Amino acid sequence: MHPDVTVDLESLDATLSTVEKVLDLEELRRRIDELEMQASDPDLWNDQDHAQKVTSELSYAQAELRRVTELRQRLDDLPVLYELAEAEEGADRTAALADADGERVTLRTDIEAMEVTTMLAGEYDPRDALVNIRSGAGGVDAADWAQMLMRMYIRWAEQHGFGVEVYDTSYAEEAGIKSATFTIKAPYMYGKLSVEQGTHRLVRISPFDNQGRRQTSFAEVEVLPVVDTTDHIDVNENDLRVDVYRSSGPGGQSVNTTDSAVRLTHIPTGIVVTCQNEKSQLQNKAAAMRVLQAKLLERKRQEERAEMDALKGDGGSSWGNQMRSYVLHPYQMVKDLRTNLEDNNPNNVLDGALDKFIDAGIRWRMANADA
Repeated sequence: MHPDVTVDLESLDATLSTVEKVLDLEELRRRIDELEMQASDPDLWNDQDHAQKVTSELSYAQAELRRVTELRQRLDDLPVLYELAEAEEGADRTAALADADGERVTLRTDIEAMEVTTMLAGEYDPRDALVNIRSGAGGVDAADWAQMLMRMYIRWAEQHGFGVEVYDTSYAEEAGIKSATFTIKAPYMYGKLSVEQGTHRLVRISPFDNQGRRQTSFAEVEVLPVVDTTDHIDVNENDLRVDVYRSSGPGGQSVNTTDSAVRLTHIPTGIVVTCQNEKSQLQNKAAAMRVLQAKLLERKRQEERAEMDALKGDGGSSWGNQMRSYVLHPYQMVKDLRTNLEDNNPNNVLDGALDKFIDAGIRWRMANADA
């Protein structure tokens, strides 16, 4: 093998060995055995929430083990691929070496993507993610943009087999949405999607402008960790104002004949949450309460962070408000303003191809954690 190839394979081996060490494969296998025993308990589904948590964690752990085992097998196979290629002659040798080089490049990308998972070590990183999207400046274009972003994240989740539960969608009058709240359910969702928080900017020819002018629209993405029983976020019923109303769909059409939608106002903080996507008022209230608890947890975390920043004697680390730009006209490009990562296929990104932006965001956060 060429010396450069040998050095590269040694580098890949070192990175993958670090990933295996951090994941602790022996402990991961033990945890899978434990979860499989729980999943086989016939009484498991008596508690739906607990059952879903167990099956979701089991599925994730099995996928992680399978993923890292396959990476190790592919890395072990690479020297054999090069040996077989070098045994060939002429054009066959050239083609075989090109195949081996291509596998080496792909393998590096896959190992580096796996390495990102090991960087999710924050207290709340293992949680499900609660995503809020709100349209910003830009009128009907912004409402349409907010809906495009919602579709982008849901498509990303579906492509990976992650569960999605939509709690609330507030439709705008002409097109798009004013806001939406949904949960993406899988281990480490908050850790991954928290780097998506911020203002997303769209530049395009407006489909709503009969003069075909270029329009810039903004939408805000907020990502919160889903509250766990260990968080002790208790909400006093006396601090709540509960309003019920009729759910509505696009254009104000009634999609429900009963007052099942619920709006909760937390009087001490002024936080307002709504939920109208469940079938009953009771289900909507429970879902709205989960969103409220997540917002109260985030408020508590921000207060603690502000105290720590005050103790450090600085203003804290600012992520900057505008974090990504999606340009559809006069050229095609998605650019992350923190990592400077670019993609010249915005339609692909808007269809859910987000992994490289999320991975780059996690690496950026890690690099800037102590800055």
